[in-house]
Amino acid sequence: MTSPQQPRQPGGAVLAAGSKQRLPLWDNARYLAITLVVVGHAILRLIDASDTSYSVYLVIYAFHVPVFVLVSGYFAKASPPGAKQLKRLVTDLVLPYLIFETIWTLVRWAVVGTLNLDLAQPSWTLWFILSLIAWRIGLPYLAQLRYPLLISVGVSVWAGYIGDITSEFAISRTLGLLPFFVLGWRLRGSDLTRRWLSWSPSTVIWWRVGAAALFAAVAIVVFTGIDFWREIGIRQFLLFDESYAAVGYDHWWAGGVRLAVIVVAVILSFAFLVLVPRRRTVFTDLGQATLYIYLLHTFVLYPFRESGVLEGDVPIWYLPAMIVFAIVVTFLLASKPVRTLLRPLVEPHPRWLLRRVSPSVDARGPGS
Repeated sequence: MTSPQQPRQPGGAVLAAGSKQRLPLWDNARYLAITLVVVGHAILRLIDASDTSYSVYLVIYAFHVPVFVLVSGYFAKASPPGAKQLKRLVTDLVLPYLIFETIWTLVRWAVVGTLNLDLAQPSWTLWFILSLIAWRIGLPYLAQLRYPLLISVGVSVWAGYIGDITSEFAISRTLGLLPFFVLGWRLRGSDLTRRWLSWSPSTVIWWRVGAAALFAAVAIVVFTGIDFWREIGIRQFLLFDESYAAVGYDHWWAGGVRLAVIVVAVILSFAFLVLVPRRRTVFTDLGQATLYIYLLHTFVLYPFRESGVLEGDVPIWYLPAMIVFAIVVTFLLASKPVRTLLRPLVEPHPRWLLRRVSPSVDARGPGS
């Protein structure tokens, strides 16, 4: 086993302390997590009429957004932001949100005939951008607390009791999913990644067998009890989007359901990470383009979502076909030609808007 100062990758490369070299494990995780997000959105319209589709949907939604948030938290910084970091917050998140919210407003205008730009109500998947802005801004403050992870869990459970916490500015999901972001950040500061990368393949295989068995068990529980899961409306709890009362659970114990959902999501997220390849793969580099996939895939799926072709009693092969289609879409949207063509929208850097930040100013921090 390698020393903590020099964690060794599975392929033998040593990462020196403080090295900025990217670990394939986490880029692989980013790509596979966003792929699950796209698959979940692709099969959404199939779930009402198909128990099989709904079962697959529930298995995916039991952990796919939490693990995506966890991976995002892993790459977050808890240090006070300097001028450079604040500028990147604007270029990486704020501007893309404004651009794509405007685009979606124009799309709805073209389809429905109503023009209404409401920045407080993010369109479809854009809630994640607002949540990510809030998490990044709030993390340096949370990091000052003695038990940030425990506190974030308490905030998530508490938020579900407050009916005034709604989807405006994605506040409900921001608070509900906060524990996973904090967990990702804490995971980066722990020794778990180094240990996992240092284990021998013979040890790793047994962990992966166990993770696969866990997912198989969850799938069996979901498939065999699909009528029960429909009846209790578990899907609404998995979305973290509404108060307990809004989904029909105005009971004192409703927070226990969210807590159970959080625990299950954490367990499945770690099982997912165990199954993620540790070495470089054909999709490792694509893991650096997850924002392109996230912002663009909805435009590809929108015609399927709104046309009705996936609703009602459709052939069973629609489910695997949409899964394969989603995987292909994910791969294409992360490709270099797409990134080159759409970089001005996804990664805007308007020099006319942002002033140049000198290294000395960034070192002193804003307002120095």
